[in-house]
Amino acid sequence: MHHQEATQQALAILRSGENFQWYLIPLLALVIYVYASEISKKNWKPVAAGLALYMVHWFYEILNGLIQHFSGHALWTVPTGTAFLLLIGVGAELSLMFSIAGLALSKLLPQDPKVKILGINNRLFLAVANAAFFAIFEIFLAKTPAFVWVYDWWGAFPVFITVYIPFFLAAFYCYDWKPKVQKRFIGSLAAVNALMLVVFAGILGWI
Repeated sequence: MHHQEATQQALAILRSGENFQWYLIPLLALVIYVYASEISKKNWKPVAAGLALYMVHWFYEILNGLIQHFSGHALWTVPTGTAFLLLIGVGAELSLMFSIAGLALSKLLPQDPKVKILGINNRLFLAVANAAFFAIFEIFLAKTPAFVWVYDWWGAFPVFITVYIPFFLAAFYCYDWKPKVQKRFIGSLAAVNALMLVVFAGILGWI
């Protein structure tokens, strides 16, 4: 798909209810169940990991929207295939997946944060390994009409380094932080994201 065409298609369905599908509701219910299940058991560490990744995800998606506004094209865009396009590069389905990705994959972390895998700290090793898995999967997504890497220089490797490694580092390191630090990190990023959405999406209509 031509870049211009992909951008125009995405902008045409941005936060439009036209393509809404009911399957979003059980997906949302599943996310709520996953968090409610952990909270009911007072498993705060996986909850922190999940929210940390999700806040970083939103921060990146807002930046991608701002790149689209100022340069004419986002780095990645979702021109079709979503029941509800939240921002130019993320549909509701993808966002719901990211909302539990950090929580789910934190279940793979060894109890001891100091244990090494192949001589590398397990938190760092598993963050990079999961980032690699997600980046490789995105190669498949980019071959479908539903997900477009807009620029020739943007692809699996830049995504791996600049997007997915930070996602999983945030999730897996936040997992071990003291509750006060977890709250500060997640809360401050949530506040920044909320402010940016209000200003750039709500007031200015840029993203």
